[in-house]
Amino acid sequence: MLVMGILNVTPDSFSDGGQFDSSTAAVARGLEMVAGGADIIDIGGESTRPGAQRTSQEQELKRTIPVIKALAEQGVVVSIDTMRAEVARAAVEAGATYINDVSGGIADAEMHRTASELGVNYILMHWRGHSLDMNTKATYSDVVAEVKAELSQQIIKALTAGITPEKLLIDPGLGFAKDTDHNWELLKRIDEIVDLGYPVLIGASRKRFLGGDSPLERDEATLDVTKGLIGKGIWGVRVHVVAAHKEVISHV
Repeated sequence: MLVMGILNVTPDSFSDGGQFDSSTAAVARGLEMVAGGADIIDIGGESTRPGAQRTSQEQELKRTIPVIKALAEQGVVVSIDTMRAEVARAAVEAGATYINDVSGGIADAEMHRTASELGVNYILMHWRGHSLDMNTKATYSDVVAEVKAELSQQIIKALTAGITPEKLLIDPGLGFAKDTDHNWELLKRIDEIVDLGYPVLIGASRKRFLGGDSPLERDEATLDVTKGLIGKGIWGVRVHVVAAHKEVISHV
């Protein structure tokens, strides 16, 4: 199981907004996570926390590209966390080898075609809408079956656009248009998502469904999620604190 380190170069992300919003601080943090065992550094310039306003494309590029370039030049495997095709393109040109699209291609009609042209790894997440209104879309009769069906629809679109199966990864989108019970049900039945046949990324880190009054109080619960995923065919976990997860995984 790989460990993807989260690097938010934003002033308003739910957990670490403002901590790494200068390029110097962000690069230092990225290298620190690599030293802690991160296999990939996932760089995001737009907050997707519930209720967040969208960042402009210009601002997103300004925040992410210098950091991607600096880390890639030092041999770091970099992922760009974006819903915009043009940001993805600029990021890959700067050295990113993964596109982590939380909208799964829904937010930008050009994303799948762009990812296909670029030939990089594409992470397709389950998503029902932007941060401002996603909580109103957390309605399911069977969350796992519906997430699986909606992921399948986007997978078909991605493949049709030319993304090759070996470059495609999926993410059930914990916390995105899902309430606490939905998230736990997805984790409990994660084998049904694995059964889709693509590498699965799980992003539970510091999310509200784990409990606790503040995001920083959820690191232990995040680690418990990772422990529970070991042996279940998961490709990777996306986390804020790398070393503890790397240690748990390496002892299996």
